[in-house]
This record gives sequence, structure tokens and C-alpha cells, in this order.
Amino acid sequence: MKPYVFITRKLPDEVVKPLLQNYEVSMWEQEDIPVPKDLLLSEAKKADALLTMLSDSIDEKVLTAGKKLKVVANLAVGFDNIDLKVASREGVAVCNTPDVLTDTTADLTFGLLMATARRLMEAAEFVKDGKWKSWSPLLLAGHDIHHKTIGIVGMGKIGETVAKRATGFEMNILYHNRTRKPAVEQELGAVYVSLDELVEKTDFIVCLTPLTSETKNMFTREMFKKMKQSAIFINAGRGPVVDEQALFDALVAGEIAGAGLDVFEKEPIGADHPLLQLPNVVALPHIGSSSVETRMEMMKLCLSNIQAGIEGNEPKTLVNKDWKPLVKA
Repeated sequence: MKPYVFITRKLPDEVVKPLLQNYEVSMWEQEDIPVPKDLLLSEAKKADALLTMLSDSIDEKVLTAGKKLKVVANLAVGFDNIDLKVASREGVAVCNTPDVLTDTTADLTFGLLMATARRLMEAAEFVKDGKWKSWSPLLLAGHDIHHKTIGIVGMGKIGETVAKRATGFEMNILYHNRTRKPAVEQELGAVYVSLDELVEKTDFIVCLTPLTSETKNMFTREMFKKMKQSAIFINAGRGPVVDEQALFDALVAGEIAGAGLDVFEKEPIGADHPLLQLPNVVALPHIGSSSVETRMEMMKLCLSNIQAGIEGNEPKTLVNKDWKPLVKA
């Protein structure tokens, strides 16, 4: 009997086809609707491998539903949706898709910064709504980006790549990270500072930190009050690192100038979300790595990880480094 692979979201046929040579494959046939939890549990009970999305909760119930599961390949660089401790205990390899999405996500992040600073979304809608009646000196005037100071919170590979983009605009670069990055400091002239100093001095605060117990609700109302009134906050990392009510209150009170968000505390959000009611907020549907080329590479990496995990080999991008394959029925 061929090993069984379940995919929790519809993927292109050309991506799935190579799997069919060696595995039995089933796929949730919806592109925009997450797989129901009861179906996920039913599939996990018989699966050797799961290809999952960041929106899927891969908890203890899923990881222990059956006796065959060997690998969970997450189609994302993040993996806070998976219980790593239980996965390691059960001998399940957990994999993500780093590196292949670094440049694409950095492009989106800097594009979001530019769109928010120069009020591009407002301006586009202004024209489409027929409101453009004449030219005026401060019509939809935004904020300059060149020669300003950018502060990057979370100087991982994506953060480093955003910093490279910033050098093209001759920006001053400050960063805060768990560890210093001397090579980045030397190459790009980035300066390591405390989080408090970063938010006080920068014109653009760019959050790219992963979600951990330490970073959850990192950006509080107190933190927003420390920012410049002209500051723009960009979050392309994880939604829950921001207290969204605090961000809303800070924007309404004029404590910061605007926000560009690709991630939210709970996704997806509805049109009635408070932050969407504000004209100085640019909101995107978590599309940081969403280019055709990059998403295809991410999918291929997931397939490679699945093959390795099923065969009992260490996957290329293993997350739970304490993983050891268990002999399973």
C-alpha cells in the first residue's frame, strides 16, 4: 500500500502530479476555505504526511489522531500553528519553507511601507471614485521615504533583505533583534539599539519578528505612545505581536501617522474590522510571499520534505531539531 498524503488546501495539479507516482494523495478542494477540523482529524488518522497551511491548527489531537503520521510540511516560514513539543514526542518531523520566500516577502514589505507612506491606496480610490476635480498643493500628500530612518524589529533573513532595500533609498537603518548581527552592521551600516530607542527614533517601524511567548503583544499602547507622531508602523511578521486595540487607539489619537498591515491577530478579518475603518491604514490579506514563482518553490520544498520524512530521512528544512523518526505501523 502506498503512503498516504493529505493536503489541506487546493494546490495546482502540476504541483501535486509528481506525488501521485509514489503516494496516494487526497486534497481539500477549496482554495479560500480552511479544511474543517473534523475532516482534518479524520485525514490525519490515516495519513503518513500532511501538507498544511499556517491557518491550520496542528495540535495534539491532530498529531496523535493516527499511528502513521511521519511528517508535517507547513507551507509557510512560520510554524506557530504546530505543537512542536508533541510532534517531537510522536516522532513527527515538522518542516517549513524558509529562504525561498525571503526576497519576495522583503519586496512586499517595502512595497507596503511605500504604499502607506505615500498614501497610494487612498490616492487610487480617490481617482476611481471620481473625486479628482483639480490639482492642489497638498492633495493626498504623504511622507518621504528617502533619507529617513527605518527601524527593523526582527533582523532575520527577511529583515536583512528589507534593510538592503532601504539602502537604495539612502535610509538610516536601526534594528532590534535577540542577537546582534555584526555582518549586517558592517555590510549595511545598520545600528543595533534597544526596542525603546528604536521606536523613539525611527520614522518607519517595520515588524518582522516571529511569534513567541516573548513577542506576543510586544507592541502595546505604551509602545505606540513612544513613537513619533509622524511615524508609520508596518507589520509583515505575525499579527499577535501587536495589540490591535492599542494600534487602533494610537491611530485615532494621532499618536502615529499610519499603519501598513499584512498580518492580523485573527485571520481572515471581515470588512467590519475597526482598523479597516481608518483611511491611514493599508491592509493586505497576508500575501507576503505571494508571487507565483515563490509560492511554486514553496510547494516544491514541501513535497521534498514530505518525501524525506516518509522515507525516515531528515527533511531539508526541519524545524524541530530534536526530531527522531519512530518506527510506526
